[in-house]
Amino acid sequence: MQQLNSVNKKNLQKQAEDLANHKNLHFDKNETEKLLIKFTELTQNNKRSFMDRNQFRDLLHEHFRMTEEILMDRVFRAFDADSDSLISMKDWVVGLSIFLRGSLEEKTDYSFRVYDLNSDGFISREEMFQLLKNCLVKQPAEEDPDEGVKELVEITLKKMDMDKDSKLSKGDFEASVKSEQLLLEAFGKCLPDRELSESFEYYIFGK
Repeated sequence: MQQLNSVNKKNLQKQAEDLANHKNLHFDKNETEKLLIKFTELTQNNKRSFMDRNQFRDLLHEHFRMTEEILMDRVFRAFDADSDSLISMKDWVVGLSIFLRGSLEEKTDYSFRVYDLNSDGFISREEMFQLLKNCLVKQPAEEDPDEGVKELVEITLKKMDMDKDSKLSKGDFEASVKSEQLLLEAFGKCLPDRELSESFEYYIFGK
């Protein structure tokens, strides 16, 4: 990777200082600076200092073993705060703060945004089906594989749909996760486990 010159390093230090004051950021100034340096290294061959969808998905696959296309796309959208189809330095730092070190409340909000495929504020039966259909082990050839998914959707709705309106609101989702944290990733793997988080932090921070 090319070395940062003194001007670029000073700019990154200033940006790190600004970002370190971001509300609820879980990185200190030194860690934020290292995240920005890594971002600069990763995007140095790009025309602009942004990370595109494909590059971000490659990173999710390599470091966090994510393989589901739909979930990788939704994680990208959750990081892309201004919906410009690019990950900026700020998107990178704020997104990783929640992804790696977020509170339960932050991770619940993040997971809901990932699963709300059309961003209408609800997770519908159709969205649950779409998310779960690739998660189940394939059924025997003589059975309709969709039936198992539909059954799982109904079981999940019965457990999480607090107001019984046949869809999950953010309130339903929050209440369900609060009572049983395993439901945080009810519709697919969208957060790293501890081992992968630690491995990625070592990759960034060297500690």
